[in-house]
Amino acid sequence: MIRKLIVFIFCFAFVQVSFAQGHILYLGAIAHLGNGLKIENAAIGVKNGKFSLVANASIIGINPTTYDTIIKLDGKHIYPAFIVPNTTLGITEIGQVRATHDFREVGSLNPNVRSLIAYNTDSKISKTVRTNGVLLAQVTPRGGTISGQSSIMHLDGWNWEDAVLRSDDGLHLNWPNSYHYSGWWAEPGENKKNDKYNKQTDEIKTFFTKAEAYAKSANIMDLRMESMKGLFNGSKTLYIHADYAKDMRKAIKMASSLNIKKIVIIGAEDALKIVDLLKEKNISLILNRVHRLPDGQNRPIDEPFTQAKKLKEAGILFCLSYEGDMEAMGARNLPFSAGTTVAYGMNYEDAIASITLNAAKILGIDAEVGSIEHDKNATFFISSGDALDMRTNNVEQAFISGKAIDLNNHQKELFKKYKVR
Repeated sequence: MIRKLIVFIFCFAFVQVSFAQGHILYLGAIAHLGNGLKIENAAIGVKNGKFSLVANASIIGINPTTYDTIIKLDGKHIYPAFIVPNTTLGITEIGQVRATHDFREVGSLNPNVRSLIAYNTDSKISKTVRTNGVLLAQVTPRGGTISGQSSIMHLDGWNWEDAVLRSDDGLHLNWPNSYHYSGWWAEPGENKKNDKYNKQTDEIKTFFTKAEAYAKSANIMDLRMESMKGLFNGSKTLYIHADYAKDMRKAIKMASSLNIKKIVIIGAEDALKIVDLLKEKNISLILNRVHRLPDGQNRPIDEPFTQAKKLKEAGILFCLSYEGDMEAMGARNLPFSAGTTVAYGMNYEDAIASITLNAAKILGIDAEVGSIEHDKNATFFISSGDALDMRTNNVEQAFISGKAIDLNNHQKELFKKYKVR
């Protein structure tokens, strides 16, 4: 008994000493703060999992006795964690193995479906994604008219309870397309009118009208309607998946008529055609992936590359996503998508914001993450090169709430294995 007590006291003392040595200063790096600003010679302090100091080391005095550890990072870059919204990362693993797909439920109207409890913290894909600085993901269900509820997850943790940052942040509505494009990939085609469009949109409005009535006075518990209540009191966001201008206008009109508090458009191919409406309704966008063909053979081939800059100039809040083929594993390319927007005229720090603070604002987590600012969670990474350039990006260390995470993955292990053959 005495021996066990001595061991306990020793371990407790060790933990206390470790905790006391937890004030760290990262000095000399180029800090990209995520809010559009950059510090060439930064002093970044981290204590108890939060940023304790964000300053220019060239103009402030540093008292070394304030910190337990000082790490010099001359010439390296510090970035806030990159955030990938609207992704199936963590709820799908192998494309050709159906049993690893946990992002779609049977039925059309599933507001009660939660991606949160399906999230797999042991996903091999997630470990490959975070080596490029993507440390947060809005894990989103797919399929049907209402897919269900997304949640925002850290790409590290023992289980979903440990990894979650924001549970059930919003519902995802797949608005019907008014037209169907008949072309096959890059082959010429034509737009055909959706003859069922009015019927489909009427069904959506009827369901949402019932949900609004339920939110005001519910006498009998209804699981689906209960899941919708947050849309009407502002605790949840309605994410509308739509691309064409006509569809976005109609979806926004319906949501506004039902007094839905928070609306975000996902996709938004024609966003530049409805800029005034987006400003009037204060609606943000989660854009389609940058690395894609334009939706229509008559559109400029570089339209997906220039859209971000034009929306920035128009004053629209947006962030970048990577939805589409192989989107889970492709999420590692999110920073290079932002890099492409820089090549087509976007300011570099604004491009960083499009996958950090802008995403955090749109997802409602900007008080905690998204930028390197005093008292925010120290969720960030250090790269020896430009994180938006695939030629130089080299993430050396990454942290979630100040805790260092393992950047090894099965791809690195295979590289090492076959390199020595």
